[in-house]
Amino acid sequence: MATEVSAFRWVPPFAQGYVRDLRVRWALEEAGLPYHATLIASQVQPSECYRQWQPFGQVPAYRDSEVEMFESGAIVLYIAAKSEKLAPRDEPGRARMTSWVIAALNSIEPHAQNLIQFDGSGAGETWAGEYGARLRAMLDRRLAALSAWLGRKEYLEGCFSAGDLMMTTVLRELVDSGVLSQFPILDAFRQRCEARPAFGRAMEAQMQPFRENAPT
Repeated sequence: MATEVSAFRWVPPFAQGYVRDLRVRWALEEAGLPYHATLIASQVQPSECYRQWQPFGQVPAYRDSEVEMFESGAIVLYIAAKSEKLAPRDEPGRARMTSWVIAALNSIEPHAQNLIQFDGSGAGETWAGEYGARLRAMLDRRLAALSAWLGRKEYLEGCFSAGDLMMTTVLRELVDSGVLSQFPILDAFRQRCEARPAFGRAMEAQMQPFRENAPT
């Protein structure tokens, strides 16, 4: 059975390039593993058939000849186990890689998403100033700690891994807000990872269906 990844047929422009199947596509491109994207229209998401594959109706979902699974972080870790380009073969190295994948999802992404959602919805309210400042302060503390760890290293643990991949997909969501520009070490890290050929291939693979299925 060929590897299959679910992805949206089309999303509004603000979401293009950020849908989380990008993480899985990137991991597969880094690992050199072929795959097929199954494009999901909005009316398919709530269907019983698709929810048997992805219980929440989201993307991505993944399956191959051995497993069927969902959640981008879990899928990336599964792919990493198949490739030395994404995970060291020694146990300590794999443990560190796994730690960074989880750190991206648990220690950085929730704070980033809280601020992004606040900026998009509540920033004009009378109570917003103090609350927004608290959200930004919490995010800044996490980003400062990450920046201190990265320092002059090219990647989080010296060599590129799934941890760097996952962290990059979180950090790039902070570019438009200007937050990441306040952390030049992290922004340079993000640009370095995005310059990898596998990222470019994954991005183009996500964007092509959006162009082809754009409303007329």
